Amino acid sequence: MTRWLPFLALLLTLTIGVVVLARSSAEVIGSEEAPHLGGRALRWNVVVSQGLVAVIVLAVAWFAGVPLEAFGWRGFAGVPAMELASSILGGVVLGAAIALGNVLLERVVDAPALREAEAVRRLLAPASPGGWGTLLLVVVPTIAIAEELLFRGALIGALAVGFEISPWVLAVLSSVAFGAAHSAQGAIGVVVTGVFGLVLAAAFVLTGDLLVVIVAHGVVDAVEFVVHEGPLSNP
Repeated sequence: MTRWLPFLALLLTLTIGVVVLARSSAEVIGSEEAPHLGGRALRWNVVVSQGLVAVIVLAVAWFAGVPLEAFGWRGFAGVPAMELASSILGGVVLGAAIALGNVLLERVVDAPALREAEAVRRLLAPASPGGWGTLLLVVVPTIAIAEELLFRGALIGALAVGFEISPWVLAVLSSVAFGAAHSAQGAIGVVVTGVFGLVLAAAFVLTGDLLVVIVAHGVVDAVEFVVHEGPLSNP
């Protein structure tokens, strides 16, 4: 038997905790100590913290008896190869479109308004090939999986199934929470991230496929780092 009320209570507690921790991180990023934070240590800190969020979401789902299908997760075993490839390709196309939109947005919004978001990205950016491998193959996928599992899979998919709430209403509410969970990027960063979350939420509602938004999220983050901090960035 699925225990939806305990699931909701634990899920909201986790979401509030993520937002509160994000505000604490914002204070650290804005402090004089920020430039002295080690990039490697910070990257692994993100992997551990985001990985813990994913584990907690899965543990809460297991405890409450909520099937992963309610999250929009179809799995890999037994899924036709063409369907799996379609989900991955759809995620890549969506992520590329969002990344292009971000580039156009940055031409409209004053650079100083985005300086806090840039500071977070700069702190995470590596200086060695090994660091880039860790960032793109471990850090970015971990962030994408954890955030999509919580903000799209749980807060939209599972709650829509369990409480028969319109997924579009949940999409808006989860996107507000998603933006608040990125307060370390400053006020403009919160708004931009909230809009980003709403686009992913809409894609999730329309496709019902968690893999699509996980891949799209990962593509967007990877492009952001490569274009702004990697070989494609301005010297």
